Amino acid sequence: MTLFSVTGAELAFGATPLLDQAALSISAGERIGLIGRNGSGKSSLLAAIAGRLVLDDGELRVRDGLRIVTVEQEPAVPAAASLRAALVVRGGLSESHDERERWRVEARLIEQLHRFGLSEQLDPSRLSGGERKRATLALAFAFEADLLLLDEPTNHLDIDGIEHLEALLTQEQRGGRAAVVITHDRRFLDRVATRIVELDRGVLRSYPGNFAAYEARRAEELATEDLARRRFDRFWAQEEAWIRKGVEARRTRNEGRVARLERLRRDRAERRSRLGEVRIQIDAGARSGRLVAELRDVGKRFGQLTLVERLSMRLMRGDRLALIGPNGAGKSTLVRLLLGALAPDTGSVRLGTNLQIAYFDQLREQLDPDRTLAETIAPGSDWVEISGVRKHVTGYLADFLFSPQRAQAPVRTLSGGERNRLLLARLFARPSNLLVLDEPTNDLDIESLELLEASLAEYAGTLILVTHDRAFMDNVVTQSLVAEGGGAWKEYAGGYSDWLVQRPSFALRASEGSPAAGREQPAAGSDAPPGAAVPPKRARQRLSYMERRDLDGLPAQIESLEKEERELHSSMATADYHRRGAAQIQQDRARLQAIEAELTRCFARWAELEARDVKTGP
Repeated sequence: MTLFSVTGAELAFGATPLLDQAALSISAGERIGLIGRNGSGKSSLLAAIAGRLVLDDGELRVRDGLRIVTVEQEPAVPAAASLRAALVVRGGLSESHDERERWRVEARLIEQLHRFGLSEQLDPSRLSGGERKRATLALAFAFEADLLLLDEPTNHLDIDGIEHLEALLTQEQRGGRAAVVITHDRRFLDRVATRIVELDRGVLRSYPGNFAAYEARRAEELATEDLARRRFDRFWAQEEAWIRKGVEARRTRNEGRVARLERLRRDRAERRSRLGEVRIQIDAGARSGRLVAELRDVGKRFGQLTLVERLSMRLMRGDRLALIGPNGAGKSTLVRLLLGALAPDTGSVRLGTNLQIAYFDQLREQLDPDRTLAETIAPGSDWVEISGVRKHVTGYLADFLFSPQRAQAPVRTLSGGERNRLLLARLFARPSNLLVLDEPTNDLDIESLELLEASLAEYAGTLILVTHDRAFMDNVVTQSLVAEGGGAWKEYAGGYSDWLVQRPSFALRASEGSPAAGREQPAAGSDAPPGAAVPPKRARQRLSYMERRDLDGLPAQIESLEKEERELHSSMATADYHRRGAAQIQQDRARLQAIEAELTRCFARWAELEARDVKTGP
């Protein structure tokens, strides 16, 4: 069933068309990932679907009674006595004439707030960015809309929050509800999207499947497009050479051929080439010492809160370290300890020699809104020097997609993505052998993300990365330091996916079907059961009596745990569950976590024993 469709959509601000005869239809149950470059018009398209923006032209068809709910990129929560009261105002529930429906939505709102780990009694004026995003997402899901419009929903969420959102969206499809999501989180798109729609130079292109399927299909299309362009340019050059013969052309009076050349010239002028590409070159500066930082039994507390407890580790030259943990776990504190900017309460920190540190700040505090872009990059000069090569500041800014005209514009006129690019431009204009990136991926489009990954792969210095972008972590880092609760941190080889395999408590929220379905799957060809951490290969041998008994009893144990897990999920999904009180809710959530941890242990043990078992008999 089609919920919404638009054909011949036209929208322009100034001379640049954002939509150029674009067409889109949305069916019940679809989860559309809307992608495209920053500034391409994605948020404007969402506003047009929601009815908050009028198109210049085009025909819209909306199913009668369609309920649409939007979550903005940077949602605002109004002032009120409590978070619940603020969301009631934001959602317009206080103006509802249907008291019964209002009560139902408020009941679902409280349930969703608990599921997002928030109390309805929080002070809305003291919410962090992540709490504001979780609160507005909870409100959106409470409405049970036919069509959800989510603009960068993963920004400010930690990994647990992102995975919970993934599970909610996949569950919503069962009720026939649809979603259009603007995001640059490639792993999120792989797990959630049923269709990718790309907005490119005013045109909407649709690709069935998730982001991985889109990448494969788009690569084929770009190769074909590039071949056609090169053939066109070669043909155009041949025709241009012919027309320049001048006298011979006039003698032959081949007006048809001249007219064709004029058409080719017009076509070539009108043909939109792809927008410029970000070019990032990082000056690695002078070589640092072999040791970058060493922590010995380091501890750090703030009041009763322990963020780091007896941490010992070494960061060596060339390491690429990711810090993984929920919001509030102490990642920024740990970065400051590693850089020597914060003294530990216990233990010692030793820094290496010849360190040149460049720091990408999550909160953009290093950008003066009243300075121009050029002044931000090169204060008091028109030149920057990258790896010994001087470059004019306007040319350097052009590498980051800023036109020469915008070089004198103030920073306050930039969008979030443009501010990120400017901060990266400023950061990389300075020599460094220790690069600290705190949430560098927020607001960057996918092409910029992939180019940043490629540039970091060539960076000769040391990297410390804080990000919730799981694909970015996998593609960039060599090791991960993970918060394991109570101030404990543990180091693992590899990125996010490697940590999933190695961690002792391997549990992800369920998405569709069986609760075990949401867990990571082993690599293709593995004989480990779904959700299992694939153990290192060992030589096959006969199992001991106790091991054989464990192996035989594991299927029944897993079945029993999964049954209890399903029953708990079912109970927690009922409309009146919130009435059971905070103590019961906390008890149920704790039991769910314990079940998932036990299931993980069982699957890992099963996989290990199966891998080592020598089958007997025929």
